Amino acid sequence: MNPLLPTLRRLALPPLAALALFSALPAHALGRLSDIQVIDRDSGETLPVYHHRGEHWVAGRPGARYAVALRNATHGRVLGVVSVDGINVVSGQTAAWSQTGYVLSPGQRYEITGWRKSDAEVAAFHFTAAPASYAARTGRPAQVGVIGVAVFREKTPPPPVIAPQPLPEPYSQRSSRERLADAESATDFKSRAEAAGAPAASADSANDIGASAMAREAAPASRRMAPASPAPRLGTGHGEREDSWVSHTSFERRSERPDELIRIRYDSRENLIAMGILPTTTVPPRPNPFPGAPHPGYVPDPH
Repeated sequence: MNPLLPTLRRLALPPLAALALFSALPAHALGRLSDIQVIDRDSGETLPVYHHRGEHWVAGRPGARYAVALRNATHGRVLGVVSVDGINVVSGQTAAWSQTGYVLSPGQRYEITGWRKSDAEVAAFHFTAAPASYAARTGRPAQVGVIGVAVFREKTPPPPVIAPQPLPEPYSQRSSRERLADAESATDFKSRAEAAGAPAASADSANDIGASAMAREAAPASRRMAPASPAPRLGTGHGEREDSWVSHTSFERRSERPDELIRIRYDSRENLIAMGILPTTTVPPRPNPFPGAPHPGYVPDPH
């Protein structure tokens, strides 16, 4: 599908949608044109982002629902094409840049909480074992464990071209043939102006560009890191249906290539520690100066 064609489906969000070796980024967000965060919806925590060997990682809790939050940091509209585990979160297709996504107004923030099922519903994202992920269950397990956002700026329409016209003769001195010739010239000028604004790229070439570029981006990451995990890798499940309303709009991209491409990898905390991405944090036991003292008789704190 041609990314430059205005007929391609885009999702418009409601205006008030709010719907060292080891280092975490303090802001917990990534991106220059759009701030990207991963939020644990069950705890309300914005997951800290860890940088390790050129990759960004977050630690998910098995079973927890999560959301991918986008905020438009520009002064114009942007399109965010979002993938989870290599799958477009709106269409369910194997992800490519040329596909549909979410359109955000300047400064707008939106939380993508699941796989879109309709204009009114999503199936909730939740962290689960890779074999139970939506990608694995649909026969596409190769990219489990990654969230991607391709951000596109909107194309600015060119200013209208106004050609100078000679001063007309008095109407009474012009023949009917001359008046007919002027009308035909005006029609030709309008047709040429409309043709100049039409996109020329073909749908097939646009899809080929997106697919091949995605493959080039993914290959180096798989070669750089393929560690053994002590526990099953995390993936994203296809959870319960939830209300989530969107509408449709048109959007013409400024370029076929994303203006910004963000990739966040995720796994369980135990696996990130095993891979050396997170340090082992052990708290020494707190000594008790009176270990033989009787129980005070009040409700103790939970362990």
